[in-house]
Amino acid sequence: MRLDDMDQSDNIEDRRGSGGGFGGGGGFSGGGMSFGGGGGLGIGTLIILGLIGWATGINPLLLIGGAEAISGRVGGSGYEQPARQQQTRTSTPQDEIGVFVSRILKSNEDVWTKVLPQQTNVSFTRPKLVLFNGATQSACGRAESATGPFYCPGDQKVYLDTSFFDEMTRRFGGGGKFADAYVVSHEIGHHVENLLGILGKVNAQQRRVDERTANQLSVRVELMADCLGGVWAYHSRDRLQIDDGDIEQALRTASAIGDDRLQKLGRGRVVPDSFTHGSSEQRQRWFSRGWTAGDINQCNTFQAQQL
Repeated sequence: MRLDDMDQSDNIEDRRGSGGGFGGGGGFSGGGMSFGGGGGLGIGTLIILGLIGWATGINPLLLIGGAEAISGRVGGSGYEQPARQQQTRTSTPQDEIGVFVSRILKSNEDVWTKVLPQQTNVSFTRPKLVLFNGATQSACGRAESATGPFYCPGDQKVYLDTSFFDEMTRRFGGGGKFADAYVVSHEIGHHVENLLGILGKVNAQQRRVDERTANQLSVRVELMADCLGGVWAYHSRDRLQIDDGDIEQALRTASAIGDDRLQKLGRGRVVPDSFTHGSSEQRQRWFSRGWTAGDINQCNTFQAQQL
């Protein structure tokens, strides 16, 4: 992948170094889908993830992954503004990692501005990407580095502490520049899902069903975002000179963060009913589907009889 001549997005909100204050509000409500005032994992899943974290030394929030915001933090209606507001600035970062992220964001903006209306008749509006370190606030509740990257539909922003890229390499055996780009593009995929009206419908349905069914819906949301990341790659291959080695990075990373692999690592056994993101094989296959087809309609996991 080559980014040297790629423009940067000016839609970065850089909160790094600004400190992190949080307000009250929110809180976990067991039994339903409420976490941080906007939904969340059921208590059984939280216990499982807690056990995985205990066994591996990994913060359970990192195992959930930032995109768990889709099933767990949509809306943010119970969030209260902190007494002390953070200083933020919208800019084009000049540091190496900031430049990298802003270029990947720009690539996604270029692709989806063209592809989304062409293939779905839906206009693309740009999500803002928030860079932070340590902790910050969102319309979906507080964001911490351990949470990993996530998309918040409440404010249509992607939240990213870039230390997650190091975690991908150090803890999970994934990583690499294109793998990092895949992570960002996966989150933009959630924004595309939101623009298509999918996230609101899923969140509403999750509140009406049991935990097992809610988890299955979450898996479909996540695998669709993987596929949409593949669609981005398909339409960027020439511009960014994406090659087989880059795709291998993405597939290796998708495998590294599959629910089955994480559960096997943490507990020595796999509990499919508790999956929230999909197995390693599923994540690889759905990314590959988007990469091969370049068609949003091929990413509709909700019409797929078998994931």
